[in-house]
Amino acid sequence: MTHTVTSAPTRVGGQATGETNGDVAGQAGTAAPSAATDEGPAIAVTPALAVAYDGLPDAVVVTDAAGVVVVFNAVAAGLTNIDQRAAAGRHVTEVLPLVDERGNDWWEASDPGRRLPRVTGQPERRLTFAGPAQDHDFNVTVRYTRDAGRLVRIALCLRDTASRERIERNRSDLVATVAHELRSPLTSVKGFTATLLAKWERFTDEQKKLMLNTVNTDADRVTRLLTELLDVSRIDAGRIQLRKQIADPKAILRRVLAGKIASGTAGADRFIVHEDGELPEMWIDPDKIEQVLHNLVDNALRHGAGTVTVVVCGTETGAEVSVADEGEGVPESNASRVFTKFWRGASRGNGTGLGLYIAKALIEAHGGTITVGRAPSGGAEFRFTLPAGAPVFT
Repeated sequence: MTHTVTSAPTRVGGQATGETNGDVAGQAGTAAPSAATDEGPAIAVTPALAVAYDGLPDAVVVTDAAGVVVVFNAVAAGLTNIDQRAAAGRHVTEVLPLVDERGNDWWEASDPGRRLPRVTGQPERRLTFAGPAQDHDFNVTVRYTRDAGRLVRIALCLRDTASRERIERNRSDLVATVAHELRSPLTSVKGFTATLLAKWERFTDEQKKLMLNTVNTDADRVTRLLTELLDVSRIDAGRIQLRKQIADPKAILRRVLAGKIASGTAGADRFIVHEDGELPEMWIDPDKIEQVLHNLVDNALRHGAGTVTVVVCGTETGAEVSVADEGEGVPESNASRVFTKFWRGASRGNGTGLGLYIAKALIEAHGGTITVGRAPSGGAEFRFTLPAGAPVFT
């Protein structure tokens, strides 16, 4: 469909195009208005307003009631590779041809909504821009401005679909990870409990104890997974809560290693602990630091090899802890990805890939830092620092 455009010059991105009444549009301090149409009054875009549109983080296209472009901001120009000045005064279907998933022209399909006085816009939907070089998908939101029910202005906000697709992939990864991690322990719990209920008398006490210990271990695994998911949701929402108190990181470490040994996760000969120097008074959340140490030690046991060496030492500003193994280590190319969600390295072994992400967030919530490097033994070495502190009394 061909749209006839009769419009006076407009100011776009702080520049004016065209002429009005023989005067050059866009003289200093003068806005170039768009012509009034039968559907609504004229729209004036001042230089200051044009600059404001260019400063928006999203692509914005504004038209008059007839669909003539009066604003085509800098982000829209960058996304579509269309010159702002070339867009001014042209119909939106010529500048920005959008079609839905069925190939219908967006402007024609939305005509009934534009004519209904109570319709204020269109919710976000995915539309395809038929660009000169290649098609590109955008998430488009439309708002109508009306004066006493009469359409005055149409505003389109365009967002690249890449970020939304990335979020959707993360959600899919999360669902897949949770399903995978839950399936194995729940299958074990269901199998052993069903067997014990059906054939209790046939098993010896040792066999029953073995089965119940397995059920207990798998139940703990499910509990840890759910705890990690809750922690991630709090981290992403910026709602980490620390309950600080005076605590000793050395004592926390000894408690963590004792738990690993008692549960049979690793033998005592698998660990080497060095405590160097006196630590200053540490004002920390002991539960959160214990969780960090659990995650780092588990990571060394699961993905590393040989002996796990843990060093705790005092510094001028607080405490420093390192956890090193004798495995293959982390390649430098992956060092920046280690603390991201769902990263599990090349082994892709058991685990959700959330432990290191949570550890980093908890250490940074304490005001510390955490890094990964190569241990003297050749494996991976995770090192974190905690600043010293004391309760604040008011």
